[in-house]
Amino acid sequence: MTSLAQQLKRLALPQSDPNLLTRREVASLLFDPKDAASMDRSTFYALGCTGLEELLGIEPAFLEFQDTLFSRASLTLERSVQSKEVNEKLDAGVSLFLARLCPYFLLKPAHKCIEWLLHRFHIQLYNSESLLACALPYHDTNVFVRVVQLLRIKDATNRWNWLQGLQKPGVPLSRGTLITHCHSDLSFMDFICSLVTKSIQAYAGHSGSCSQLRVIFSFYASTIVAALDAVDAVSDTIIAKLLPYVNKGLKSALTDYKAATYMIVCQLAVKVVMEASLVDTLAAHVAKSLLRAPVLAREGVGCLTVLLQNQKEGAAGPRAFERLGSMPALASTLQAMAVAHDVTPLLRYLLPHLIHAAFTCSSGENGNHRLVHTTDSDMEIVFIQQYVLKRSFYYLLFFTCLALLLDEYLSQTQLSADDMSASDRRLLPLVRLLEARYCAALDAVLAAHVSSSEQKHLFHRFLSLSTSSGKYQVFDGVIFRFLGAFFNLFSPKISAPSLRFLLQQSLDESFLKDAVLERLRDDVLEVVAVLLDVLDPEDAVSSLLSLLHRVDLSADEQWLPVLKEAVRLLSDPRLGKGDVDLLQRTGWSLLPFLAITSVSQLRLAACIAKSSVIAQHPLTQNWAQGKQAEPVPCREFSQSASTKSSVVALEQLCVSVEQQQRGEGLTARVSFLVLTRSLLLGLGQLSETQHLLTAQRVYTLLETPLLDAIRDATATADAWWNPEKLDTNTCCYLGLTCRLFSLIMSGAAEGPVAASFRDLMKLLIQVHLPEPAMLFRFLCLLWGYGSNHGDQLDVKVGAVLQTQALYMGGALLNATPPALMQELLAAHSPVFPSLLCCLTSPLREVRRAGLAALQSLSAAGASPFQPITERLLKTSEEILADPSYLSQALGGLHDDVVSARVKSQQQKKLEASLHLLLQSVQTPCCPSYSAGGLLRALSLVNGPSVLSRLLPVLDRLLEQSGPDAPSLLRAEAQLVQLILGKFSEASAPLLAEDHNCLDLFVRALRSSAQPHADIPSCQITALEQMTKPLFSALGDTAAVQQKLLAVMFDVLVESRSPLVANTVSSAFKGIAVDAQLVANELAPPEKPKVSVTVQQSRRSRMTQRFTHGGAVPWRRVTLILELLQHKKKLQRAQTLVPALFSLLARSLEVCPGDHTNMEYTKQLLLSCLLNVLHKLSPDGSAVATDVLDEEKFSVELVVQVIRASDMPQTHHHALLLLGAAAAIFPEKVLHNIMPIFTFMGANIMRLDDAYSFRVIDRTVQMVIPALIQQLSDGSASSPLVAVVTRIMHVFADALPHVPEHRRLPILRQLVTTLGPAHFLWVLMLLLFKLHATQSAAQSADEALEKDVDFWISLCCEFSVNDQLTSIINILNFLLQLPDDSDDAPKRKKSPEEEVLDLIFSPEAHSSKELRHFKFLSVCFMAQLLGSSSFIGKVRQTARQTARRTDRQPDAQLLEEILRYVHSVARCVENSADKPTAKFWRVLLNKTYDVLDKVNSLLPTDTFITVMRGLMGNDLPSVRRKAMELLNNKLTQRTPWDDSQVSVLLQLTDDLLSIVGKRGGADAEPAINRQTALYSLKLLCRGVGSQRRDAFGPVLLRAVDIVAAGDEDRNVTGSALLCVAELVGTLKALAIPQLPRLMPAVLQALTDRKELLTNEIYLLSAVTALQRVTETLPHFISPYLDDVTQQVCRLTRFVASPSPSSAASQLAVRLASLRSTLATALPPRVLLPTVARCYSSMVLDRKEQLAALLGVLKQHIGQMEKEPLSFHQSELTSFFLSALDFRAQHCQGDLKKTAEIEGCVIDCLIAMVMKLSEVTFRPLFFKLLDWSKSGSTERLLTFYRLSDFIAERLKGLFVLFAGNLVKPFADLLRQTNGSQTDALLFESCGEEKVSLLLSFVLDCLQKIFLFDTQRFLSRERADALLTPLVDQLENSVGGQQAYEQRVTQHLVPCVGQFSVALADDALWKTLNYQILLKTRHADSKVRFSALVMLMELASKLKENYMVLLPETIPFLAELMEDECEEVEQQVQKVVQEMENILGEPLQSYF
Repeated sequence: MTSLAQQLKRLALPQSDPNLLTRREVASLLFDPKDAASMDRSTFYALGCTGLEELLGIEPAFLEFQDTLFSRASLTLERSVQSKEVNEKLDAGVSLFLARLCPYFLLKPAHKCIEWLLHRFHIQLYNSESLLACALPYHDTNVFVRVVQLLRIKDATNRWNWLQGLQKPGVPLSRGTLITHCHSDLSFMDFICSLVTKSIQAYAGHSGSCSQLRVIFSFYASTIVAALDAVDAVSDTIIAKLLPYVNKGLKSALTDYKAATYMIVCQLAVKVVMEASLVDTLAAHVAKSLLRAPVLAREGVGCLTVLLQNQKEGAAGPRAFERLGSMPALASTLQAMAVAHDVTPLLRYLLPHLIHAAFTCSSGENGNHRLVHTTDSDMEIVFIQQYVLKRSFYYLLFFTCLALLLDEYLSQTQLSADDMSASDRRLLPLVRLLEARYCAALDAVLAAHVSSSEQKHLFHRFLSLSTSSGKYQVFDGVIFRFLGAFFNLFSPKISAPSLRFLLQQSLDESFLKDAVLERLRDDVLEVVAVLLDVLDPEDAVSSLLSLLHRVDLSADEQWLPVLKEAVRLLSDPRLGKGDVDLLQRTGWSLLPFLAITSVSQLRLAACIAKSSVIAQHPLTQNWAQGKQAEPVPCREFSQSASTKSSVVALEQLCVSVEQQQRGEGLTARVSFLVLTRSLLLGLGQLSETQHLLTAQRVYTLLETPLLDAIRDATATADAWWNPEKLDTNTCCYLGLTCRLFSLIMSGAAEGPVAASFRDLMKLLIQVHLPEPAMLFRFLCLLWGYGSNHGDQLDVKVGAVLQTQALYMGGALLNATPPALMQELLAAHSPVFPSLLCCLTSPLREVRRAGLAALQSLSAAGASPFQPITERLLKTSEEILADPSYLSQALGGLHDDVVSARVKSQQQKKLEASLHLLLQSVQTPCCPSYSAGGLLRALSLVNGPSVLSRLLPVLDRLLEQSGPDAPSLLRAEAQLVQLILGKFSEASAPLLAEDHNCLDLFVRALRSSAQPHADIPSCQITALEQMTKPLFSALGDTAAVQQKLLAVMFDVLVESRSPLVANTVSSAFKGIAVDAQLVANELAPPEKPKVSVTVQQSRRSRMTQRFTHGGAVPWRRVTLILELLQHKKKLQRAQTLVPALFSLLARSLEVCPGDHTNMEYTKQLLLSCLLNVLHKLSPDGSAVATDVLDEEKFSVELVVQVIRASDMPQTHHHALLLLGAAAAIFPEKVLHNIMPIFTFMGANIMRLDDAYSFRVIDRTVQMVIPALIQQLSDGSASSPLVAVVTRIMHVFADALPHVPEHRRLPILRQLVTTLGPAHFLWVLMLLLFKLHATQSAAQSADEALEKDVDFWISLCCEFSVNDQLTSIINILNFLLQLPDDSDDAPKRKKSPEEEVLDLIFSPEAHSSKELRHFKFLSVCFMAQLLGSSSFIGKVRQTARQTARRTDRQPDAQLLEEILRYVHSVARCVENSADKPTAKFWRVLLNKTYDVLDKVNSLLPTDTFITVMRGLMGNDLPSVRRKAMELLNNKLTQRTPWDDSQVSVLLQLTDDLLSIVGKRGGADAEPAINRQTALYSLKLLCRGVGSQRRDAFGPVLLRAVDIVAAGDEDRNVTGSALLCVAELVGTLKALAIPQLPRLMPAVLQALTDRKELLTNEIYLLSAVTALQRVTETLPHFISPYLDDVTQQVCRLTRFVASPSPSSAASQLAVRLASLRSTLATALPPRVLLPTVARCYSSMVLDRKEQLAALLGVLKQHIGQMEKEPLSFHQSELTSFFLSALDFRAQHCQGDLKKTAEIEGCVIDCLIAMVMKLSEVTFRPLFFKLLDWSKSGSTERLLTFYRLSDFIAERLKGLFVLFAGNLVKPFADLLRQTNGSQTDALLFESCGEEKVSLLLSFVLDCLQKIFLFDTQRFLSRERADALLTPLVDQLENSVGGQQAYEQRVTQHLVPCVGQFSVALADDALWKTLNYQILLKTRHADSKVRFSALVMLMELASKLKENYMVLLPETIPFLAELMEDECEEVEQQVQKVVQEMENILGEPLQSYF
């Protein structure tokens, strides 16, 4: 690009962007550019307004933009054409909006607002930097990239060119790139900094804290800090760029802004070493900022610390300290920060200033720099005390600080004594703290100071503050306050002598005591040694003991004398003062020090042993005598201590051992061992119980160290044993033994101490388990105790301990002698059962250990369990692999034994072994958990013998589970479950044989106690055992089954537990029950059964009434029936029927109080009966008599239940039962069917609930199909129709009472069930009859419409064929009805006729009802066939079957409707003279309507054939109806194929024959001929384009009719319409007929009489003419003059208002005809015709000229350039002639003349608008010359034309207006009545002059308005100014004309004239001329001058200010005008000027 191009591009404005001029792509943030281009502006505006409204809900600051950027006016604002000021204001508004939008940029509403700004204000071009500033804080988002893509930044010189790389890939801007550009481009850094300030300014005044700007502050801080960190060296330029913004940030009141600035200052301080002056300034500003924002105290102090830390020391001056002096929270802030940070740099800066300030403030200097003003002491000292001296690692700093403090103190030589005292009081707390914390530094400062003679006094004074007269004997009232601090002062070299000195003084005892005790904690030996000399032992026991514990003699033996002295003090006789308890506690505390760990410890122990405390201790009395010189063995000490032990002593000794266990160090561990041994040796003196408890506590103490000793051994698992029947002591003993065993076993496995633990194991067995039998019982306990869930022993035996015990038991078994082995192998021995339980363990290792022990047991010798042992050892691998295999193996052994017919010896032994195992379970001493384990192993061992051996256990446990007995243990409850599990199919014979067994099972069934929540009760377990196999196995013993069922039902009745009820239900479902057993429970066998017949039922009821007292309770019955509801496995279900009916009969006799409960019972009974029927006959077939006798099934009882009940649910069940019974016993149900449906119609159908609806649905589905199937073979036979009709009658009669939304589903289900093809018509006729009879006397239009809609909806629920079949049946039924009720036959009717009478009986209804019935039927058929639902169904059927082959219903329907049409037509003829004639005619019309609808369903071929036949009918009405049906078919514009077209064309001959029958006997009525012509027209329209030749004869016949003068006008009108369609279709083929057609048509149009009387005829003629002209425009030239004249005449004719629709259509047709003439004809043809017509019309038909000129105007408008140029001269001549209309043909009617002249001018304007400047100029001058010649009337025409041309050409007309200036000026003078009396016009002079003036002034006003070329030169202005102003005096035309001319023409013209002048001098002249008119004598002139003056001011606005001085005097004069209107107008002018100029003018008057 060249440099010139670059310069031009830089100078280019955004509005010159070419993208603004195109709409192919539009910049958009939310949409694709191409999609955005297709969206209109209102869409973007609505989007922006929506976004703004959402933003206003978040931030109210956006409200001001609602009236600017988002106002409705902005829709039309285009900034590219606005001025610079407007754009600058707009830029400011957009920038402010985007600045406020920045915090919300990521929200969707913000995107919507930006979208509007992009679309309307193009901010991506005009405001790109503001847009980027808004988006930059979100540079890492996709929205930012989208914004960047909107910008034009391709130019390398663009400052944002570096972002161009993001546009194409569309990736966000990385943070690294942003930071790099920030420090490399300082303008960008400045941009980021200014972004913050602009945002703050944007929200100034709207938000106090500006919390919404937090994201901007974060972006600012993170970017600038990172940029400073990334730059290699921070240059002065960067610092200079940042300092202004840092200064603003520190001064800002915004917390976040200030925090960001602190971060930047810190980064600057770290990155660069700044000059001292800059550091001083920054420190001062930071300190000052802390006062403004105390919230950021910690951050500001931290910033100051970092600044001082990284800059040169001393760079910060005193200004920062002066600022910090006013910060209250400085001390607390520093103290909090120092916990985690180093604040030394700030302290180094603060301390010298603080010390100096402390002393200068005391002297009254610099009082304004105090840190804070307190009452007791100065804040400087308080600050040093509270914070500075709290840190111990500032030693070097405070050494210098102390030196400064001393120097400042010694410099106070000029102070008075009072001031020095005050200073001392202030410094005293500080010195005390210095002495306490930094004594060494203070010593060094004091030692190094050399004072002069004059300062010595001050030095001594300062020293007295520090030592409190320790050297100078200075004691005053404050000594006791400071002496405590004194003890904290100096090093040991100073402290010890000082102590000795102080102790010699007379000090306060309490104070000295506290101080000495405090120094006892000193770590320095000398200090403590000095203190021991003066201690009071009584108060120092705890301190002395802590000293003994604290000092480690093995590390420092120098403490030995001190500790001996402490022991001596503890032995002081004053120590106890009789307090034995204190002496005892002291002795117990000294005992651990007797354990000797070193030589020095030996000396101390000897000293302790000799002390009086030890000598008096109960354990060590006289123990140390004679043992002063040699060490004392620990064992001897232990023995000695144990001999003196007692219960209390041992308890205290346990406490001491616990304390030593928690201690650390060698001494504590040795003491623990010695004292523990003493404790163990003392246990022997205790009683047994106390011995166990103490031993348990000792074990607890020893357990932890013993476990610590087992370092490498496996983890220990505590184990517990819980025998169920042992006392508490035994349980405690066993628990302790188990824990010891577990611990020793864990330690004895391996490791360095394994041998020791094995010795312990030997000792444990020897002491506690000395006998082998006892040992094995103990091991058996461990083997099985893991399965015990009890908590008696508090021992848990884990798998590891169990495995270890098993391996130990195996080893012992291998080593056991034979004699002892026999005892272990005995039958009662627990060894084998316990091992067997271990083999079921889920852990493989436990099973492996158990098998090893079992192997050892088997090898030892023969045992009673040897057969089992041998079998199990053979399958050891399987047992190892599967824990459940043991039960399978034992089950297999038992099955082998049971199945063997002859048992061998081995099998007998095996059986005996199994019995022994069961005997072990039966043994009372066997733990329940072990017994449970055995039964789990024996889970597959079942049978009577097994169960019989377990019955005693069950009996015992059931006794324990009673209400009075204690609850069962968990293991016992589980054992009960396992025993009850043995009640199985295999053990069922025992239930039948052993009454004890049955009783126990029944007891279990009745035992509802549940001791444990997670274990089911015995009742639940026993019920779960009631399985189908068990119950079936009891099949031979019905009594047992009956008893179990009875107990089961009893449990269900008695229990209130849902779980029990569910379990009983599940059990009952599972078993196969004989129904007779259930029947016995429902009704005992001796109870009489229900009667068979109704009579017997009534008699039996009388007898049963006395026996109900012993019947089964209803609750029990209900529960049993509920169980039967879902029972499937029911044998001989029919045996239940008598019992159920007996109960049903009983339920009907209950008292009224039980009625509600009985309903549910009745429903259950009915449901059970229904289930029985379904079981007997699943498919609904008949049931054999031997299975269920029909007499036993009482249908009457069911019907009685229906009648007696009010519950819909009961009805439902009863009806379902009847439905099922109808299939089995149809005859019996049929006798009762009608009462059922009658009941339904009267009750159920009226209920509006889903349940009742379901009842009806089910009844219809169940009962009716069964009846239909039994009564017929599917055809509609007479008996069946009679039954169905009666049923339908019930539904129809009940329908009005059925809820509306239920009616349709009910009837749909009814008809569907019956079969719609056979019975839908019956239902419809019944509904018609219901409506006809009920609403005959009512006005039922609304009811009829509602009912018909319902009937149609009902019919449309079924298929089309079903509906058509129903219509056929309805028509057949109507044909069978008589014409009148009186005509009904009186003979005997056939069965079929009787059935029809059920539907509608003529004898039972009146003639009116009969007619109403027929009319309803026909109306319904018509509406059904025309309904959208029916048509949609037909269409759907047509789609499903592409082409229907079965058309029989359609053909049959057509046949039937034709039959009915003939029947009704016959009735019409027969009743022509009767009162019913009107009814029959209406019915015939409705029948025709049905026929029409039927025809629309017919296929085309059939339809045409039918229509052709109907058109040959003898009746004219039928022929007309046929043609109307044909017309309806043709108007549907159905596509026809070729074959159908051929068939249709065959109808033309028939139609032409109808048209041709004009006269004679067989003459066709005119209406028929019209209909035939209309049919021919439609045929031509539909198929004429395909077969034009076939319609030639039709056109010929139509033209004949038109040409015939005596033809009926209606027929002629139809012929004309037909001709119009034929000509449009035939086109050129119609040309031969034009010579006959056109004259006839034109002749028809000339008949004025017909035109006035027959608008339709006129419309037809115009339509024909329009179509001919449109189709054959080039062939009507011979008739064009007549056509044009007729069109103009008719246009004038229809111009008069007419309310008829034909008139409006005629106007449309004529407009179309005129448009056709104007556009279709060439100019060479039309223009001469127009000229000729104008010449003839202008004479006597002037009112028609408007239409003619309209045609010409439209013609000129569509002319091309070349034809226009060719015919311009011809047109010019015509227009010159036409423009002369006013001069030649005015005749005084100015209004009509203006109208016609306006039409001429419009035509001329149309031509002018198509001319170029070159061609228009000569035309205009020609017209100007024309106006000057001839009559003066031409002036009116010309200046009116000029006004119109000026309005259309606008600025272009100014080019030609120069020649009009002089004529304008002359005319203004000539027409001014005040200057001349001569009139320009002869007739109507003043009126024409006024008109001419208005034209001239309007033309001038438009010239001035559109002047952009400085048209008004000085000369032209001078020529026009005076004439224009003088027009104020021209009163020609009268007062009204004058006022109208001035206000509407003259004043706007002069106002626009002033604007066009644009010259101050000319403005002044014009203004003065107008002002002069205000002094005119005529008040109306003065008034008009004021109006003109106000217009001038409003046009010139502020430019009028220069004209104001000369205006004021004139206005002042007029304020006192004699005319009141003038005075008022002056006030109005002054007020308006004030509004325009913005200044008050009243002061000038």
